[in-house]
Amino acid sequence: MIVCVCHRVSDRDIEREVRHGCASFDELQDELRVATACGACTDCARETFDTARACRPAAHAAHPVHVPHPVPAAAPRGRVFALVPVGVTPLAA
Repeated sequence: MIVCVCHRVSDRDIEREVRHGCASFDELQDELRVATACGACTDCARETFDTARACRPAAHAAHPVHVPHPVPAAAPRGRVFALVPVGVTPLAA
C-alpha cells in the first residue's frame, strides 16, 4: 500500500528500511523522505514504522554489523607450468 503519495513510499519500503537497521522515525524520514512534504501521511507512516519495528526480533534491532568475508590465501609459490596441447611447439620466452 502507498503510505506517502508525495514521495511514493509504500509500507514495503518502510518495512525494508527497518529490516536494514533503520532505528528511528527521523532516520526513516532522512532515508525515504516519507512524511516530509504535506504531512498527511505522518500518522500512517509512523504507525507502519512502529509495527515493523515491533515485528523485528530484538537481537536484530540495532544496525547490522558488517562482517568482512575472509580473503582467500595467495596461491602457493613455486614453479609455474604452461599447458600446451600435444603437437604444438611452445613459444620461447
